Amino acid sequence: MNAVLYTRFELLRTFRNTRFLILSLGFPVILYFTIAGSNRHAHVEGISFPLYYMAGMAAFGSMSAMLSSGARISAERAVGWNRQLRISPLSTRAYFRAKILTAYLMALLSLLVLFVCGSSLGVSLAAGEWLKMLGLMLVGLIPLAALGILIGHLLTPDSIGPAMGGGVSLLALFGGAWFPVSGTLRDIAQFIPSYWLVQASHVATGGRAWDAKAWVVIAAWTLVLTALARRAYRNDTARV
Repeated sequence: MNAVLYTRFELLRTFRNTRFLILSLGFPVILYFTIAGSNRHAHVEGISFPLYYMAGMAAFGSMSAMLSSGARISAERAVGWNRQLRISPLSTRAYFRAKILTAYLMALLSLLVLFVCGSSLGVSLAAGEWLKMLGLMLVGLIPLAALGILIGHLLTPDSIGPAMGGGVSLLALFGGAWFPVSGTLRDIAQFIPSYWLVQASHVATGGRAWDAKAWVVIAAWTLVLTALARRAYRNDTARV
């Protein structure tokens, strides 16, 4: 199996899984309309609530979509699919490239769906603001791509569901997706990539673009999580 064929297989398998798509994209949408819809005329710090909440849900939804690659990897390990791939001509780099591309497309789809939902509740931004927010968020998701691969090689299908649900909720909480963080919590959160992902989403609400600290934190977490994911993959391979 070559890289192009495997990537095509991954994309088709993911986007043909109707239940997976509905669950991945549906929950953030339902939560958004349930909360933002009933507060569409409210304001938070001078910002319309639908816009403010759309930014937070965009971060939450894209994190969930990005980490979904871990669930697929864990399931494949459980049935021995990874073992079959390792004895095929498919390279390790091509394998991970396909996983990351699929996760990114899921995250991008989640973002676009939430942007459309926001627009339906009156959110209106200039094209440049939409693109700036989207671009920064896609960069902010890079370390989470590595995290998804890491947990996929560490956890079993039975444990990865609760771990992902709790992990994404904590990342969103400390990142400020649900409400603004301040004081000591904010000082700590600035060293977590999800905080800067949320800050990227709030560029659309008038927030500042990333400063130097943001780029350093994202780069550092990307390097660390990539190294850990590579090690977890090698350890998993050695056990076979």
